[in-house]
Amino acid sequence: MSSPRLVVVDGVRTPFCKMGSDFARMGADELGRIVVNTLLTRTGIDPGMIDEVIFGCVAQPAEAANVARVIALRAGIPASVPAITVHRNCASGMESFTQAYEKMVAGRGSIFLVGGTESMSQVPLFYKMSAAEKFSKLARAKSVLQKVKAMAAFRPSDFQPRIGLQLGLTDPVCGMNMGDTAEVLAREHGIERGLQDAFALESHARALAARERLAEEICPVYTAKGTTITEDNGPRKDQTMEVLGKLRPVFDRKNGTVTAGNSSQITDGAVALLVMTEEKASELGMTPLGFLRGYAYAGCDPSRMGLGPVYAMAKLEDKTGLTLDDADLVEINEAFAAQVLAVLKCLRSDEFAQKHLGRNRPVGKIAKERLNVNGGSIALGHPVGATGARLILASLKELKRRQAQRALVSLCVGGGQGAAIWLERM
Repeated sequence: MSSPRLVVVDGVRTPFCKMGSDFARMGADELGRIVVNTLLTRTGIDPGMIDEVIFGCVAQPAEAANVARVIALRAGIPASVPAITVHRNCASGMESFTQAYEKMVAGRGSIFLVGGTESMSQVPLFYKMSAAEKFSKLARAKSVLQKVKAMAAFRPSDFQPRIGLQLGLTDPVCGMNMGDTAEVLAREHGIERGLQDAFALESHARALAARERLAEEICPVYTAKGTTITEDNGPRKDQTMEVLGKLRPVFDRKNGTVTAGNSSQITDGAVALLVMTEEKASELGMTPLGFLRGYAYAGCDPSRMGLGPVYAMAKLEDKTGLTLDDADLVEINEAFAAQVLAVLKCLRSDEFAQKHLGRNRPVGKIAKERLNVNGGSIALGHPVGATGARLILASLKELKRRQAQRALVSLCVGGGQGAAIWLERM
């Protein structure tokens, strides 16, 4: 007996805005509340019918522990509906979707509200442990003399914060920043600077050309400043190869090729998806955008984490029998241009397939016209907890526009993992 199908009824996202810009004062919980409220309104679903809320978030705010629960309650979902926050680094938004499938198959629900949220602007600064101990001692001091002695113990270095975002983007196992791993791939696979910049330029061009299409995914966001944000602020109209060529490498300043221009943008944003069993959608008279055909997560060397999609796609082919030739659309999240270009190279490499995947043929070749057709994270931004859900929503919307059948969606994942899923129209 085949498993029931998990369908996506509808979805919505905020505009994606660069760190420190339009959404800088809005927390991950508020961004999530906005998309959930909008989705509930658009679909007309009774919030009490939802079996569980599952949201991805990487930098979970300390003031909103289990941010999925905070989002659900503030969006008006009844307190009786449970909520869980999931974290698989860059694939957290996708993890929320596949966890809903697993819960459905286990008989733990038929309607789920899933997605992801991230405020990279509000990732906090931290004090060193030695400084925290001094602050603790000061807080416990009772007499004036004790307080003076506690304050006298501080040194200027105690007030130098540790940057939370930098810590989060550095892998503690291999000791490398995510950008450093992209430099590794650029060197090992011969991905020259010009190729990276050209890929980045194409991402911006496609995102700008897709403004009207992308608007179908986006809900307006009203800020405390009285402004209304209706579109992503990352795509740059003035981007040229000359401008990109002038940018200095960020991670390897002497010999590097990875720059701010050919890397994903650090971004704030949220996405929500209403998913349910096919039977429940039919019962409620809802027409789904599509369904989940299969998925796979795979591990790889953390210092080459950008190749994660290759491993995940190969594993997914083994699980489903579907190949790259079956994809009408393909999304490979653009963490870095060097990373995507290295993935494309390894996918079609006989040597890589034999040496690293244990198979006698490559995964295959992806035609340029099928890949990231509306631009990617280099132009649109990468709010890490939300991107996986954005890729699902964008792919299903584009399949509908094209009256096409299948999309293969993938991400590399910090820490050395890859994620891949097949989506199909009904």
